[in-house]
Amino acid sequence: MISLVFATNNPNKQHEVQAKVGSAFKILSLTDINCTHDIAETGLTLNENASIKSHYIFNNYQINCFGDDTGLEIEALNNQPGVYSARYSGSRDSEKNIDLVLQKLDGIGNRKARFRTVISLIINKQEYIFEGVVNGLIRQQRSGTGGFGYDAVFEPNGYNITFAEMDLDEKNKISHRGLAMQKLITFLQQL
Repeated sequence: MISLVFATNNPNKQHEVQAKVGSAFKILSLTDINCTHDIAETGLTLNENASIKSHYIFNNYQINCFGDDTGLEIEALNNQPGVYSARYSGSRDSEKNIDLVLQKLDGIGNRKARFRTVISLIINKQEYIFEGVVNGLIRQQRSGTGGFGYDAVFEPNGYNITFAEMDLDEKNKISHRGLAMQKLITFLQQL
């Protein structure tokens, strides 16, 4: 069985990814390898941040790994918050980030948005990039209690519920992270 370290300190992401891969692969956390470092996201793009995370783990622990970065891109806000999604309000407080998005969209009719996840996998000393995108819109108010981040205001196209109203299996089938992970899983199964 292939073991991979997921370069994240976000337990919600860890849970989503493990649910997606099931027993196909062993996903190790940073805690499992005794990594207590908070890997800085200093890149200007999602690709750069994902790559920074995976390279940090590989360079310091010489273990197969992957890192990801996700951004919410809102059309009317020139694709903001984008790479700064997790700290859009100046903090990592999801509620404050949502409040700022809703404030900036107040009175704007165009609520089109997309979530985009980029995964950088380093395996056998080679880097591979996978991307997942889901289009949707930003609701005018929160709905649902599941998920994390902007899930309570993001309604994917073709649905009349937010990510926060979906169960994890349903979300993993259509979400940006779920789609990127499926590409990674398919790639690993061909090794």
